[in-house]
Amino acid sequence: MNICFDTFGCRLNRAEALEDEARSIAKGHKIVASHSEADLVVVRGCSVTARAQRDCERLIEHIKSKYPAKRIFVTGCLPNAKKLDISAILRPRPGVAASEAPLPTRTARAYLKVQDGCSCGCTFCIVPKFRGKPVSLPFDDVVSKAKRFIDSGYCEIVLTGCNLMLYASNGRRLPELATAIASLSPGCRVRLGSVEPGPVAMELVHAMHENGNICRFLHLSVQSGSDNILAAMHRPYSAKDVDALANEAERLMPMIGLGCDLIAGFPGEMETDFRLTKGLLARHMFSNVHAFPFSERPGTLASAILRGKVLPDLRHARAHELADVGAECRRKFAKKFVGREVEVVVENESPISGWSSEYLWFEVQNPTACPIAGRISGPRRKQKMTFKVKSAHDGRLFGELYGNGR
Repeated sequence: MNICFDTFGCRLNRAEALEDEARSIAKGHKIVASHSEADLVVVRGCSVTARAQRDCERLIEHIKSKYPAKRIFVTGCLPNAKKLDISAILRPRPGVAASEAPLPTRTARAYLKVQDGCSCGCTFCIVPKFRGKPVSLPFDDVVSKAKRFIDSGYCEIVLTGCNLMLYASNGRRLPELATAIASLSPGCRVRLGSVEPGPVAMELVHAMHENGNICRFLHLSVQSGSDNILAAMHRPYSAKDVDALANEAERLMPMIGLGCDLIAGFPGEMETDFRLTKGLLARHMFSNVHAFPFSERPGTLASAILRGKVLPDLRHARAHELADVGAECRRKFAKKFVGREVEVVVENESPISGWSSEYLWFEVQNPTACPIAGRISGPRRKQKMTFKVKSAHDGRLFGELYGNGR
């Protein structure tokens, strides 16, 4: 059977889709990119914003309209979505033995799901309705799978979850898990998904400092720099907590990359609240800012109860303003790396490019100029290589090969 996977949304959705692809291949089925070639189309949706949900639903309607005879399975975070069990809906092709827990191998970086679900009850969020209560994968099982990824040649493992800060397995949390995986191999680095400010995140910062192969990038689910808005969102931290976490990360790791998620125009957000959020960006060089206009999600407290709604045009204007501040921070941050060495896991071989530990995109300026020609045939996808940064443009790094890779 030919199967086409359409995946929307976060890294967790991507990790789950890759697992399903691997299971499908292990059963002898073929993954195709085109709907026209597929016997089955699996849409893994996202409802984090109204726009994301509309995009998913439009694609589903398009497929149904253009290919009325196609079999479509809708899963992920969407109304009426079903939990996908590839083993239940696909039988192995004749002559193909069922493989136990097949490993996704087609991406340059390994995506490892460690947790699902959330119980935080944020007033703007619809995701717990689809993901349910927090569930953590067993600690030893996660570490074992990470080792399998390393043994198969991966040089970066990305830890994903619905809310990574809720990971807990027999008293061990995310800092212990990240440390255990980092200790498996110094040649493989560990990248963390989005984390929520708080005591566990502070412990995580210290674990990053103590383990050089945990990527020097911390993406914080901040949402606002105003305590009034954070309280209205039911977020379990204050703006001072965000400052304290960012300050400690920057103190211990001066070249760390910081990212954040922000919501502009949340109900009740006054101009003074918005300025506080801009001030937070000014105090720290957030190099990866995801700024979204507030999106009413039916079924959430923010949509049903909260007063003081901000006009949509103002929400979008504020989101664009925050994004512009973030883009300028990214440009300044990238320029700090000119003349320095960076480690990059190669995503593409032509041109040679990939992500640095600090989550900056790097591209080789002159692929033919290789100072270690003869020692290696050239960087290969999935390899971790050392490069020298020669220039930075629009938040991206450019340079040349500097040292041998793993």
